[in-house]
Amino acid sequence: MPERTKLQAVRRQLGYSAAKTIAMLERQARADQITIMTSTSLKTKLSRWENGHESVGLPEYRRLFREIYGRTNAELGFPDERTDGPAVELRERIAVARTVDAATVAAFRDQVEQARLFDRQFGAVHQLDQLRHQIDHMQDLLTHLPAIGQRAALARALTEASALAGWQALDREDHTQAWAHHERAKHAAREAGSPLLLAHATAQQSVILLAVNDTTSAVDQAAYARSSGARGPALMRSWLAAAHGEALAAAGDRDAAMRAFDDAHSLLPADPVDPALPYVFLGGGHLDRWRGNALALVGDPEAVDLLTAALARLPASWARSRSRLLVDLAYAHATAGERDAALSRAREARAIARQISSDRQLRRLDRLVLPQGQAA
Repeated sequence: MPERTKLQAVRRQLGYSAAKTIAMLERQARADQITIMTSTSLKTKLSRWENGHESVGLPEYRRLFREIYGRTNAELGFPDERTDGPAVELRERIAVARTVDAATVAAFRDQVEQARLFDRQFGAVHQLDQLRHQIDHMQDLLTHLPAIGQRAALARALTEASALAGWQALDREDHTQAWAHHERAKHAAREAGSPLLLAHATAQQSVILLAVNDTTSAVDQAAYARSSGARGPALMRSWLAAAHGEALAAAGDRDAAMRAFDDAHSLLPADPVDPALPYVFLGGGHLDRWRGNALALVGDPEAVDLLTAALARLPASWARSRSRLLVDLAYAHATAGERDAALSRAREARAIARQISSDRQLRRLDRLVLPQGQAA
């Protein structure tokens, strides 16, 4: 019978089953906001660790064992953290990265989708820090993952997470962080070999340029993204055309903006939902909302009717989109000289923006000037 490792001996001394240990590791990881491998992979790893076939990898895993067992490195048979040389640490990080499998990537993507859902309903304030931690973990794994297995799939998940984090940072008015997240998303998209993800992240970045009042660069960026995704599915091409139209409207080019939105509408599929593009939302009046925003940017009175119709179609749970649409409506009414309507929409928008801590929409409302010069 093989000699017990210290890790195995401590577990048995505490009376913990392997299943209980795995559950405790997962629970502690959630408490510490550490993303670890799947339960199935962890079960295999625990057996190898306990039987001495493999050393415990990253310091994060050693820390989890110390926390759940209440033992020191020496008591658990771990080397002193301070004596690990760079070569040892690199080997351990590569070993951990090699455990990434399809189930691990699926778990990461599920977390991104959950963050996307919560972001729509509750805004960025409750998601951004957690998402940043997840991104750091995925980036570390990707950095140390050899060019085999799940590298491209992990890069795709990292792209989606980074683009979402960038969008959330923009909502918090942190333009520098928003830009950095999108740069990471673009780099990961190239690693994944995905022109569509690259085009999407590039187009989203044009909105950051609009937010910092660089409309010339925004138009160029959106146009480049649109051309980059010209061979993609119709839904993506529709979205990219709309992003280009928004930039053109912000630059004051109404005719070119409306042509871009006409293209977007003609490309929009009858069923504007594609499981392969979970980050693209154009159904339920979203494209009309976007066009209405563009019309509001150029001071077109048609914006009021289009945005009002889009508001009626927008699900109540889409709080972030609702706050932006209401701000757009407030601006459209103000441009049309309709003071009371503008004030009413501004109050609705401010209430939602405060609930979801949307600094971006609150700042837009602070800049809104009602007819007769009275601020909202």
